[in-house]
This record gives sequence, structure tokens and C-alpha cells, in this order.
Amino acid sequence: MLYSVRGKLIHTTTSTAVVECGGVGFDCQTTLNTLRTLRVGSEVTLFTYLNVREDAMELFGFATKTELDTFKTLISVSGVGPKAGLSVLSELSPEQVAMAIATDDIKTITRAQGIGKKIAQRIVLELKDKLAKAASTDNGFATISAGAVNAAGGNISKAVEALGVLGYSPSDVAPVLATLDNSLPVEQLIALTLKQMGRQ
Repeated sequence: MLYSVRGKLIHTTTSTAVVECGGVGFDCQTTLNTLRTLRVGSEVTLFTYLNVREDAMELFGFATKTELDTFKTLISVSGVGPKAGLSVLSELSPEQVAMAIATDDIKTITRAQGIGKKIAQRIVLELKDKLAKAASTDNGFATISAGAVNAAGGNISKAVEALGVLGYSPSDVAPVLATLDNSLPVEQLIALTLKQMGRQ
């Protein structure tokens, strides 16, 4: 419904950013990572998610489309609500979330405030399962497996898996990853891929 809001940032708290658009102030719940990129008085664009409940409508805003996509992926997990999604993304970047899930790193996810071991395990289990299903239904997956990305191996392959957590199929990311140096750290490969795909 609401793709984004753009306007003057008129107020922030430790968990919200108020963006004035056409005389209306939109109160967006957000992450610490997004808040660090904002400055009161400047013009900003936040990518938004509207959560409609029986008793309330909540607007969430994020500095990048990747952070929004990761938030939506996290809250798709049963038992993980918007508050937990914000908590994870206040502690970790989307790249770090993807890596933690791809490598079964539950400990990293529990660094987020209010996220216990049980919820972290559920996040990893459900999203790894979704990743596996997506990979098996990707028409280009067999081709990619035999192609340049897997030939490069190592960090490139890990980056493909981590990007899968964020919703990208191997055929989406392979052309970009094939142009990158496979000796780069996995998180840097993910960040560069997202940047080239226009997601940051």
C-alpha cells in the first residue's frame, strides 16, 4: 500500500523517525541502523511496511530496500513479530542476518535484544527451509551450479546461499557475483552485489 515516504525528518526517538510529507508527519518505527543514517532537518526517503492489526495500524520505515526486505523475511517466521524484526535489524545488518542464517549461527542472532535461543533457532530453521525450497524450484539453479559461480567456490558460493536468505535466486545474483573477486569477505560480496543490483 505505502511503498515509501519522502520528506523532511522532523523528529526521532530511540525507535522512531517522523517524516513530514505534504504537511503530514508519518511516524515510522525503525531500527537503530536506519536511525544512524538519518539527521533531523534533512530530506530523507524511508522504504515502508504498513502493519494492520485489529487494534492498530503501524508504519515501519527503513533506509534501504534491503533492510525492508530482510524485515519482511524475518516477520514471515512464525512467532517473530515486528518488534523482534526491528530488534534483530538494530543489532545486525541485512548482510549479517543472511550470513547468520546461511551458516546456522544462532549465537549471532541472539545478540539482538529480546531474542532468545528458541526464537533464533526458529528463524534459522524456517528461513533455511525456505531457501532450500526456493533453490530447488529455481529454473536456473542447475545451470548456475555448473557455472562460474560454483566454479569460483568458497566465498562466492557462501554469498549465493546468504543472498538466497534475502530472497534472491542464484540466477538473479550469479551474473553480478561472477564479476567480483572471490577472495573478498562474504559480507563484502553480499554488500557489493546488493549495491550493483540497486538495493542499497
